[in-house]
Amino acid sequence: MSIITPAYNAETFIEELYFCLLKQTYSNWEWLVTDDCSTDKTYDILLRLSLQDPRVKPQKNSVNSGAAVTRNNSLARASGDFIAFIDSDDIWHSKKLELQLKFMGDDIKFSFTAYKIISEDGIDSGQTVDTHHISPVTYVDMLKKKATLGCSTVILRRNVIDDLTMPLLRTGQDYALWLKILKTGVKAHALTEVLTEYRIVAGSISRNKFKKARRQWQIYREVECLSILNAAYCFCFYAWRAVFRK
Repeated sequence: MSIITPAYNAETFIEELYFCLLKQTYSNWEWLVTDDCSTDKTYDILLRLSLQDPRVKPQKNSVNSGAAVTRNNSLARASGDFIAFIDSDDIWHSKKLELQLKFMGDDIKFSFTAYKIISEDGIDSGQTVDTHHISPVTYVDMLKKKATLGCSTVILRRNVIDDLTMPLLRTGQDYALWLKILKTGVKAHALTEVLTEYRIVAGSISRNKFKKARRQWQIYREVECLSILNAAYCFCFYAWRAVFRK
């Protein structure tokens, strides 16, 4: 199992994430963390952790490059049969990997879990996401944002497609990768148990609703090359679910 994490100025949370990984009941993992030229002590902490645990494998970008390049640099070093993603400020429940791998069995190539949202200081918001899905998610479903597929919840078989690199977008590169995979006919299977905690950090690019909407349109038109009519149709579903998502 290769765990992929991009990190930038994450000294507040990065060690907490490591301890979260230590508590996993499934322990056959490597943690591939790429630091995107942090100006704090993130990389120093990672180097210290790597000295005490050889499963921690940090690397540093030569220049600040954004999340897509940073994740891709970690993906290029992955050696596991499964790829899991977790961002530097998120948290997994202790049985997350064990339960999700058991859920995937021998056949499922792409899975995700439900998650709950916590505040920057770790307080439970009471909001859960992706707890209601039963049927596997298809490419068309994902265009309509039938599921959120939080990046920190996803596990892929490494051979799900030949090219697992994320499109070079400022935000939404994970969503664009899910579409790239689903477009081949693979389906994403939901484990609706809440096994991940997604932290809302003040000032995060991903929380700006206008920028998220603009990003969504960009992916429809420039990455997926949908017609204006089809893009508008899918965007209506995206907007509705952004407001009424359960």
